[in-house]
Amino acid sequence: MPIPVIGFAAYSGTGKTTVIEKLIAALRRRNVRVGVIKHDVHGFSMDQPGKDSYRHAQAGAQAVVITSPNQTALMEQRGKTLRQCVEKITGVDVILVEGFKNEPIPRIGLCRKETGKGFPGPLDSFIAVVTDEESLPPSVPRFAFEETEKLADFIIKEMQAMQNEDFTHFNDQGRARMVDVGEKEPTHRTATAAGRVLVSGRTFSLIQSGGMKKGDVLTVAQIAGIMAAKHTPDWIPMCHPVPLNGIDLKLWLDENRLSVEIEATAKCDGKTGVEMEALTAVSGAALTVYDMCKAVQRDMVIDQIRLVSKTGGVHGDYHREEKENE
Repeated sequence: MPIPVIGFAAYSGTGKTTVIEKLIAALRRRNVRVGVIKHDVHGFSMDQPGKDSYRHAQAGAQAVVITSPNQTALMEQRGKTLRQCVEKITGVDVILVEGFKNEPIPRIGLCRKETGKGFPGPLDSFIAVVTDEESLPPSVPRFAFEETEKLADFIIKEMQAMQNEDFTHFNDQGRARMVDVGEKEPTHRTATAAGRVLVSGRTFSLIQSGGMKKGDVLTVAQIAGIMAAKHTPDWIPMCHPVPLNGIDLKLWLDENRLSVEIEATAKCDGKTGVEMEALTAVSGAALTVYDMCKAVQRDMVIDQIRLVSKTGGVHGDYHREEKENE
């Protein structure tokens, strides 16, 4: 099973290395074996001049390996990708990554108020944050800089979630498969998704007045979205059939934006979430709006389909921080 990888993102001067250093010690006290990958874009020196490994590298060796009964070091005269670095690490339970900011891995964001730099990305891009800022929305788990023990417990929970769910999407040959959720206990789960269709003024007026030749656009799209949600596993190959408790699908017209706004909430008591059902409901409704109106306008834009919130499951609750222009 692949080793869970968790990144840390912060601007310089935040104390990122110190947080990781303390976290390593806290995880070791919980018998968690830790690997660390540091990406330094400015270059670094790993050995001291005069040492054998340094002399060999200076002489032109492309790779130098030093090993003893207690430790091994590999120095190569080239950079490596994160994946290549991860593949080199064995015998650990989790890998903490400092750097590699463009890699799509779960990240913890750090922000120290006195630096005045904020977070190096939007809050909803982090699985948690470490900060002394107090006025943050409750959309992401927050830890103070001194809460190392709590952060360690959070890391362990994330490791378990990754091992139990994320990596089970692949079989022993590395190919996709449907996750086995047979051992999970059913829990109450909800998910809300939203999206919109941007239309012209003429199309908007025809929808509003009921003048489209195919009929009542909003009513037909609402029915289509509910039907789409019930058929989600037929659309998305690795989705489980979920016994839905209900789908609440709303459509309304936004005159300022000239759009059909769509919101869907799916609910179930099951072993897996209903995010895909909510997103599929919005997608099906949006496509139906397009189909109902395409004879009048072909350059409509289906836009901003997104997960707004979800509750239940091993990953806990999620609430998207909506921006004013969304």
